Amino acid sequence: MFLTGRQAEILDLAKAEGRVLVEDLAARFSVTPQTIRKDLNDLCDNKVLTRIHGGALFPSGNENVKYEARRSIAAPEKQAIGRAAAAMIPDNSSLFINIGTTTEAVGEALLDHKELMVITNNINVANRLRVYPSIEVVIAGGVVRGADGGIVGEAAVDFIRQFKVDYAVIGVSAIDEDGALLDFDYREVKVAQAIIANARHVILVSDSTKFERTAPVRIGHLSQVHTFITDSCPFEGIRSICQEHDVRLVETSSPP
Repeated sequence: MFLTGRQAEILDLAKAEGRVLVEDLAARFSVTPQTIRKDLNDLCDNKVLTRIHGGALFPSGNENVKYEARRSIAAPEKQAIGRAAAAMIPDNSSLFINIGTTTEAVGEALLDHKELMVITNNINVANRLRVYPSIEVVIAGGVVRGADGGIVGEAAVDFIRQFKVDYAVIGVSAIDEDGALLDFDYREVKVAQAIIANARHVILVSDSTKFERTAPVRIGHLSQVHTFITDSCPFEGIRSICQEHDVRLVETSSPP
């Protein structure tokens, strides 16, 4: 989805405040309510926002947002997270990258690395990295999920289990306050669990909006990862879990 400047600002306002109202937005942007309604309809049709009477809500709870729309949510934060994760991965490494818009940002930040082997169930990552001769791309086999280009299913799980890599970069759909890592698709969860089990160092990448959401299927627990990179962590309970289990917490919005 292409966002106009006004739509991007509306999305940022909805994210910050939880909801936006037509009349307020019309006054803010000096346009007619009909113009704002069209913006909100476009955003809601792509499931970036949820329509309510007189306005729209930023999605939360267990609603899964369309993959293309998710790219526009917290995009600068994801780019910063991607750069931070890529900085931890040295040249001449092997790594897994799973499906997700934040893991795609990591893949983008790896383009100047040398002699990498990247094993992925993410068609988008594979297609982006395949043209770089210094990066060997190995793609899992299995069922291609049309919504996001993720490769899932038992064939993908069996494929992943053939490897033991230096690093895994994983994303999740939601993080519960008790440290549970959650997703919507049990097939993708099986792949993510295989990735975690077959990597020497697991890097979880997730922007802070994932703390505001929930999902029904459990991948695992924050204590199973070695490094957690986010833009900011608002919960002391999450910080305590990281400290107790020796998980390195990196917040890209904070000074190093």
